Amino acid sequence: MRRVAVRSVVLAGLLVLGGGLPAGAASAGPVLAAPVPAEDGPEADVAYHGRVSLAHAHLRILMVPQNEGPSALPNATVRLRLSAALADRQELAPGCARAGLREVVCETGPLPLHGRGRHIGLALAMREPVPEVVVRVDTWWNGGATDRNLENNEHVVLALDTGDSYAF
Repeated sequence: MRRVAVRSVVLAGLLVLGGGLPAGAASAGPVLAAPVPAEDGPEADVAYHGRVSLAHAHLRILMVPQNEGPSALPNATVRLRLSAALADRQELAPGCARAGLREVVCETGPLPLHGRGRHIGLALAMREPVPEVVVRVDTWWNGGATDRNLENNEHVVLALDTGDSYAF
């Protein structure tokens, strides 16, 4: 079921970006370009905490999504946008998919009220060595929940090619 959710979100993203559906893919239904708060839907405060490191064209991202409430969420999708291109071949964690040359999306799994989702760990190969990578973290899909505090789920992290870990 997780792969279906990520695949639907990625297919929706392709449609929004004007790329159309891949050959043989079926439409996932209505397409939204970004999370749209539902007036009558749940309210949640999704947050992401983690660290990023870059060494020898390999970017490591370790992240834990959490929800401060007031409602639990069955799932959400975090988007990671990079300032440099990813290598063509990537071995991604379960529940994660590429969404472009510089983007990866991952589902969080259930986000209980005042609880954490699954740990997300990525080891991404860059297309070529770069001295730095800017990583932008945000929520791509949250099931239509309202999130009034976007400051804790939108991050911009600069990782220098030193192997040092940068927290967010």
